[in-house]
Amino acid sequence: MTRRCPLTCEHCSTASTMASEEHPAELFIRFVKTFTPDSHPQILAMSGGEALLRPTLVRQLAERAREAGTRSSVLSGLFFASSARIPPSILAAIRAVDHFSVSLDVFHERQVARADVFRVLDALLGEGVDLSLHIVGRSPDDPYLEDVIGDVRRTYADTIPMLVNLTAAFGRARAWLTRKLPDRPAVIDANPCAMAAWPVVGFDGTIVACGNDDALDQRPAHLRLGHASVDDWATIRARSLESAMLRAIRLYGPKYVAATLGSGLGSGPGSGPGCSGYCDTCMSLPEDPVVAPRVAERMAKPSTSIVEAEAAKLIHRAGALGFAGRQGLGGYAHLIALGSKP
Repeated sequence: MTRRCPLTCEHCSTASTMASEEHPAELFIRFVKTFTPDSHPQILAMSGGEALLRPTLVRQLAERAREAGTRSSVLSGLFFASSARIPPSILAAIRAVDHFSVSLDVFHERQVARADVFRVLDALLGEGVDLSLHIVGRSPDDPYLEDVIGDVRRTYADTIPMLVNLTAAFGRARAWLTRKLPDRPAVIDANPCAMAAWPVVGFDGTIVACGNDDALDQRPAHLRLGHASVDDWATIRARSLESAMLRAIRLYGPKYVAATLGSGLGSGPGSGPGCSGYCDTCMSLPEDPVVAPRVAERMAKPSTSIVEAEAAKLIHRAGALGFAGRQGLGGYAHLIALGSKP
């Protein structure tokens, strides 16, 4: 919704500042108005930057989405937490959405004190707001994770679910975060990408197939789905579901696609383009002139459709815990179920 944010967290994936870009509200409202009872996303997840810099827009989008049958959520860094009370326009926005998620990590805590975060959580829980925490650490064994998770669980008696991830090398974190990539395996196995099933409307209305910030910045052809100023939800949904390349990425993962269907075919395992990193490989797929026709041919086979259907069943069977285990830190996946009703 915006790339503006009053916080300057050193890990910010969008490198947001108050000088960052923001585009007219009508752009987003127009797109959400194309949701209908017969064709709508299950969830409208709003973020930034800091989405609650635009509280009226958050409320308007949540209310319009609900009319079509879409639930909504908003993610915030609680820039307002030091105030004596939650600003009325922000509180109205939080009340309007179906779920409210708060970013809490060592980087945010340098600017928004944990005590202030807890005070806001207390107020919102008192209002009956459905909420969760999105926590990131520098590494799987980051002692901060045990500290903050333990504090939350003690304070709130395991009533607040938490999604725990690793800090990612996007935005400002790219300048300082380094992790040794594992050695390239002799055989690259399929590793499906669930995020290629999440169309994202960017801050300027560009719609891409996943939430990777590089997808919005680089906009490779196979990930670009359209624009909120001219396309409707039904069109975006169809493009996402029908694209042979996106289907292949969802089924096999980009590294497997590059290694088996790219120019490296027949030159040894894992020799496709950009195989140094999972998302980097995805971004580089259009640079390989042979990969698109080979992917189209593979995905047109009836046998591939059967494999797709079976893979979808496995993913759905794994449910939210399975998703959290793959997309977050697996050892903490169970925390998303805290507070769930039996």
